[in-house]
Amino acid sequence: MTNAVKNRILYQLNFLESIGYEYHPNIEFGKNEINDSNLPNNLSELKNIVDNCYLCDLCKTRKNVLFGQGNSDAKVLFILEEPTTSEDELGEFFVGKSGEILKNMIQNVLMLDTHDVYVTNIVKCKSNDGFTTTNANSCRVYLDKQIELINPMLIVTFGEKAYKYLTNDNVQFEQVRGNILPFKYYNIIPTFSPSILLRNPSLKKEAYYDMLKIKSILEIN
Repeated sequence: MTNAVKNRILYQLNFLESIGYEYHPNIEFGKNEINDSNLPNNLSELKNIVDNCYLCDLCKTRKNVLFGQGNSDAKVLFILEEPTTSEDELGEFFVGKSGEILKNMIQNVLMLDTHDVYVTNIVKCKSNDGFTTTNANSCRVYLDKQIELINPMLIVTFGEKAYKYLTNDNVQFEQVRGNILPFKYYNIIPTFSPSILLRNPSLKKEAYYDMLKIKSILEIN
Protein backbone atom coordinates (compact mmCIF):
# COMPACT_ATOMS: atom_id res chain seq x y z
CA MET A 1 0.00 0.00 0.00
CA THR A 2 1.45 3.37 -1.01
CA ASN A 3 1.59 6.40 1.28
CA ALA A 4 -0.90 8.18 -0.97
CA VAL A 5 -3.44 5.39 -0.54
CA LYS A 6 -2.84 5.27 3.23
CA ASN A 7 -3.39 9.03 3.46
CA ARG A 8 -6.67 8.82 1.54
CA ILE A 9 -7.91 6.04 3.84
CA LEU A 10 -6.93 7.98 6.96
CA TYR A 11 -8.64 11.09 5.60
CA GLN A 12 -11.83 9.12 4.98
CA LEU A 13 -11.74 7.52 8.43
CA ASN A 14 -11.19 10.88 10.12
CA PHE A 15 -14.05 12.36 8.13
CA LEU A 16 -16.42 9.56 9.15
CA GLU A 17 -15.41 9.97 12.79
CA SER A 18 -16.02 13.72 12.58
CA ILE A 19 -19.64 13.17 11.50
CA GLY A 20 -20.41 10.75 14.30
CA TYR A 21 -19.24 7.29 13.28
CA GLU A 22 -17.77 5.24 16.11
CA TYR A 23 -15.18 2.50 15.78
CA HIS A 24 -14.56 -0.66 17.75
CA PRO A 25 -12.19 -0.05 20.69
CA ASN A 26 -8.58 -0.63 19.78
CA ILE A 27 -7.19 -4.13 20.35
CA GLU A 28 -3.54 -4.24 21.31
CA PHE A 29 -1.39 -6.42 19.10
CA GLY A 30 2.00 -7.86 19.88
CA LYS A 31 3.98 -10.17 17.66
CA ASN A 32 0.88 -10.73 15.53
CA GLU A 33 -1.11 -12.01 18.51
CA ILE A 34 -4.12 -10.78 20.44
CA ASN A 35 -3.77 -10.39 24.18
CA ASP A 36 -6.36 -12.49 26.03
CA SER A 37 -6.95 -9.70 28.52
CA ASN A 38 -8.40 -7.58 25.71
CA LEU A 39 -10.97 -10.16 24.64
CA PRO A 40 -14.59 -9.65 25.77
CA ASN A 41 -16.35 -11.91 28.26
CA ASN A 42 -19.24 -12.29 25.86
CA LEU A 43 -19.57 -14.78 22.99
CA SER A 44 -21.39 -12.36 20.68
CA GLU A 45 -18.72 -9.71 21.07
CA LEU A 46 -15.99 -12.31 20.69
CA LYS A 47 -17.63 -13.57 17.49
CA ASN A 48 -17.64 -10.05 16.10
CA ILE A 49 -13.88 -9.80 16.68
CA VAL A 50 -13.20 -13.20 15.11
CA ASP A 51 -15.43 -12.44 12.12
CA ASN A 52 -13.20 -9.44 11.42
CA CYS A 53 -9.87 -11.11 12.21
CA TYR A 54 -6.88 -10.60 9.90
CA LEU A 55 -4.12 -12.19 11.97
CA CYS A 56 -3.10 -14.75 9.35
CA ASP A 57 -3.16 -15.25 5.59
CA LEU A 58 -6.37 -17.31 5.69
CA CYS A 59 -8.28 -14.02 5.77
CA LYS A 60 -7.27 -13.55 2.12
CA THR A 61 -8.86 -16.78 0.90
CA ARG A 62 -11.71 -17.55 3.31
CA LYS A 63 -15.30 -17.02 2.27
CA ASN A 64 -16.72 -17.23 5.78
CA VAL A 65 -15.44 -17.39 9.34
CA LEU A 66 -16.76 -20.42 11.25
CA PHE A 67 -16.65 -19.10 14.80
CA GLY A 68 -19.04 -21.49 16.52
CA GLN A 69 -22.66 -22.50 16.72
CA GLY A 70 -25.12 -23.80 19.31
CA ASN A 71 -26.02 -23.45 22.96
CA SER A 72 -23.62 -21.20 24.85
CA ASP A 73 -24.64 -23.02 28.07
CA ALA A 74 -24.15 -26.48 26.58
CA LYS A 75 -22.83 -29.30 28.75
CA VAL A 76 -20.77 -30.60 25.85
CA LEU A 77 -18.45 -28.69 23.53
CA PHE A 78 -17.49 -30.25 20.19
CA ILE A 79 -14.15 -29.13 18.75
CA LEU A 80 -13.22 -30.00 15.17
CA GLU A 81 -10.03 -29.21 13.29
CA GLU A 82 -11.06 -26.64 10.67
CA PRO A 83 -13.99 -25.71 8.41
CA THR A 84 -14.82 -27.93 5.46
CA THR A 85 -15.28 -26.55 1.97
CA SER A 86 -19.07 -26.68 2.36
CA GLU A 87 -18.93 -24.84 5.69
CA ASP A 88 -16.68 -22.18 4.21
CA GLU A 89 -19.04 -21.75 1.25
CA LEU A 90 -22.22 -21.48 3.32
CA GLY A 91 -20.92 -20.07 6.59
CA GLU A 92 -22.71 -22.78 8.59
CA PHE A 93 -21.90 -25.94 10.53
CA PHE A 94 -23.58 -29.31 9.84
CA VAL A 95 -23.50 -28.90 6.06
CA GLY A 96 -21.87 -31.12 3.46
CA LYS A 97 -21.28 -34.87 3.85
CA SER A 98 -19.10 -34.67 6.96
CA GLY A 99 -21.51 -32.17 8.51
CA GLU A 100 -24.37 -34.61 7.98
CA ILE A 101 -22.39 -37.34 9.73
CA LEU A 102 -21.84 -35.09 12.75
CA LYS A 103 -25.51 -34.08 12.79
CA ASN A 104 -26.57 -37.74 12.69
CA MET A 105 -24.23 -38.54 15.60
CA ILE A 106 -25.88 -35.83 17.69
CA GLN A 107 -29.48 -36.53 16.74
CA ASN A 108 -29.50 -40.31 16.36
CA VAL A 109 -27.00 -41.41 19.03
CA LEU A 110 -26.91 -38.64 21.62
CA MET A 111 -30.62 -38.03 21.01
CA LEU A 112 -30.05 -34.28 21.14
CA ASP A 113 -30.75 -31.41 18.81
CA THR A 114 -27.79 -29.60 17.27
CA HIS A 115 -28.87 -26.53 19.25
CA ASP A 116 -28.32 -28.45 22.50
CA VAL A 117 -24.56 -28.65 21.98
CA TYR A 118 -21.92 -26.14 21.00
CA VAL A 119 -19.59 -26.81 18.08
CA THR A 120 -16.51 -24.92 16.94
CA ASN A 121 -13.23 -25.37 15.08
CA ILE A 122 -9.67 -24.89 16.25
CA VAL A 123 -8.92 -23.00 13.04
CA LYS A 124 -11.80 -20.66 12.26
CA CYS A 125 -11.15 -20.23 8.52
CA LYS A 126 -10.79 -22.75 5.68
CA SER A 127 -7.26 -23.49 4.56
CA ASN A 128 -6.33 -24.81 1.14
CA ASP A 129 -3.31 -26.54 2.68
CA GLY A 130 -5.13 -28.38 5.47
CA PHE A 131 -4.74 -28.02 9.23
CA THR A 132 -1.42 -26.45 10.27
CA THR A 133 -0.02 -25.51 13.67
CA THR A 134 0.77 -22.01 12.38
CA ASN A 135 -2.87 -21.32 11.51
CA ALA A 136 -4.06 -22.97 14.72
CA ASN A 137 -1.77 -20.77 16.79
CA SER A 138 -3.35 -17.66 15.28
CA CYS A 139 -6.77 -18.84 16.49
CA ARG A 140 -5.71 -20.36 19.82
CA VAL A 141 -6.53 -17.35 21.97
CA TYR A 142 -10.05 -17.29 20.49
CA LEU A 143 -10.57 -21.00 21.17
CA ASP A 144 -9.32 -20.74 24.75
CA LYS A 145 -11.72 -17.86 25.36
CA GLN A 146 -14.62 -19.83 23.88
CA ILE A 147 -13.88 -22.75 26.19
CA GLU A 148 -13.70 -20.39 29.16
CA LEU A 149 -17.01 -18.71 28.33
CA ILE A 150 -18.94 -21.88 27.54
CA ASN A 151 -17.37 -23.74 30.48
CA PRO A 152 -18.59 -27.17 29.35
CA MET A 153 -18.80 -30.27 31.48
CA LEU A 154 -17.27 -32.28 28.65
CA ILE A 155 -15.13 -31.48 25.60
CA VAL A 156 -15.18 -33.81 22.60
CA THR A 157 -12.39 -33.41 20.07
CA PHE A 158 -12.92 -34.79 16.57
CA GLY A 159 -9.76 -36.02 14.91
CA GLU A 160 -6.22 -36.76 15.99
CA LYS A 161 -4.92 -33.30 15.10
CA ALA A 162 -7.60 -31.54 17.11
CA TYR A 163 -6.88 -33.62 20.22
CA LYS A 164 -3.10 -33.36 20.02
CA TYR A 165 -3.08 -29.64 19.29
CA LEU A 166 -5.51 -28.78 22.08
CA THR A 167 -3.85 -30.93 24.76
CA ASN A 168 -0.25 -31.01 23.52
CA ASP A 169 -0.39 -34.77 24.12
CA ASN A 170 1.69 -36.76 21.62
CA VAL A 171 0.56 -40.22 22.73
CA GLN A 172 -0.67 -42.60 20.04
CA PHE A 173 -4.23 -41.58 19.14
CA GLU A 174 -5.42 -45.20 19.30
CA GLN A 175 -4.47 -45.29 22.99
CA VAL A 176 -6.61 -42.31 23.96
CA ARG A 177 -9.50 -42.35 21.50
CA GLY A 178 -12.79 -42.96 23.29
CA ASN A 179 -11.29 -42.52 26.76
CA ILE A 180 -12.32 -39.91 29.32
CA LEU A 181 -9.23 -37.83 30.06
CA PRO A 182 -8.53 -34.83 32.30
CA PHE A 183 -7.84 -31.53 30.55
CA LYS A 184 -7.40 -28.42 32.71
CA TYR A 185 -10.75 -28.00 34.52
CA TYR A 186 -12.62 -30.27 32.13
CA ASN A 187 -13.00 -33.85 30.96
CA ILE A 188 -12.16 -34.54 27.34
CA ILE A 189 -12.99 -37.43 24.99
CA PRO A 190 -11.17 -37.68 21.66
CA THR A 191 -12.89 -39.47 18.80
CA PHE A 192 -12.65 -39.76 15.02
CA SER A 193 -13.32 -36.76 12.80
CA PRO A 194 -16.35 -36.93 10.48
CA SER A 195 -14.05 -36.60 7.46
CA ILE A 196 -12.12 -39.71 8.56
CA LEU A 197 -15.38 -41.61 8.92
CA LEU A 198 -16.27 -40.60 5.37
CA ARG A 199 -13.02 -42.05 4.08
CA ASN A 200 -13.04 -45.09 6.39
CA PRO A 201 -16.63 -46.23 7.03
CA SER A 202 -15.28 -49.26 8.94
CA LEU A 203 -14.47 -46.88 11.84
CA LYS A 204 -18.10 -45.85 12.29
CA LYS A 205 -18.77 -48.67 14.75
CA GLU A 206 -16.02 -47.46 17.09
CA ALA A 207 -17.21 -43.87 16.72
CA TYR A 208 -20.74 -45.05 17.58
CA TYR A 209 -19.52 -46.54 20.87
CA ASP A 210 -17.63 -43.32 21.62
CA MET A 211 -20.86 -41.38 21.21
CA LEU A 212 -22.72 -43.83 23.46
CA LYS A 213 -20.13 -43.16 26.15
CA ILE A 214 -20.67 -39.43 25.71
CA LYS A 215 -24.43 -39.97 25.95
CA SER A 216 -24.09 -41.87 29.23
CA ILE A 217 -21.93 -39.12 30.74
CA LEU A 218 -24.45 -36.45 29.78
CA GLU A 219 -27.33 -38.46 31.19
CA ILE A 220 -25.59 -38.99 34.55
CA ASN A 221 -24.83 -35.31 34.94
